[in-house]
Amino acid sequence: MANIFLSLSKRGYLVKFKIFKPYKLYSIVHKSSLTIMVTMYFEFFFLTVVAFGKACGPSEYRSASGECCPMCNIGSVVLRDCSGDLSTTCKPCPPGTFISEPNGLHNCLTCRNCDESQGLYIQSKCTTIKDTMCDVLDGYHCIDYSDSQCRHAQKHSVCEPGQETKRPGTKTLDTICVNCPQGFFSPSGLNCTKWTDCTSRNEIQTEIGSSVKDVTCTQKRRGRYGLILPVALTPLFSIILCLWLMYKSKYACRMHLN
Repeated sequence: MANIFLSLSKRGYLVKFKIFKPYKLYSIVHKSSLTIMVTMYFEFFFLTVVAFGKACGPSEYRSASGECCPMCNIGSVVLRDCSGDLSTTCKPCPPGTFISEPNGLHNCLTCRNCDESQGLYIQSKCTTIKDTMCDVLDGYHCIDYSDSQCRHAQKHSVCEPGQETKRPGTKTLDTICVNCPQGFFSPSGLNCTKWTDCTSRNEIQTEIGSSVKDVTCTQKRRGRYGLILPVALTPLFSIILCLWLMYKSKYACRMHLN
């Protein structure tokens, strides 16, 4: 490994460092307490100041040339770095871009696009100091969050026939569907309805129901004896009608002769 020699002259003393391996520092110094103190101080100074450099302030940034330059305000970026007595030159962000914090950047950030094909719409438009705010469209729920914003949303699930909606979908949660229990049906996938009770309607069930359709009820047929009386009375009624017509015609004839 190459040897590194450093020298420091203070009060007539010559201090030399010879580094052979990492974390093993050897010194060739005048054997005195002052020389040892100077050696330790220089080691600390070299590692912290020379190796890493002086840190810039909280409102400064380090330029490519190594200078600490004043940052640009929100809505603007660096046009030219500071140099000597000249301060940083800033330029405003063009339309469609933004910067929301003081910075030392040379390019603004591109505004976000709220894509309807991803279930999003523009809640607030982008400005030079604030990015676009997107929100979830009605009928969609977010499936990808990033930086407290939804990046991608998906349509709510639609319950199938034979199911009902247990919980409607929201902007953060999808729809939850459950199957209809035995004795219930749902043709559209919204709500499960109980099968019709045919006996309560004085009808009979002719077809069993399923999870997607109701039972089929029909009216009860009349019994055999229920038809005997109307059939027996029909001839009698005909005779009575004929006799009444005959009587009426004879009475009319007498009235005419008198």
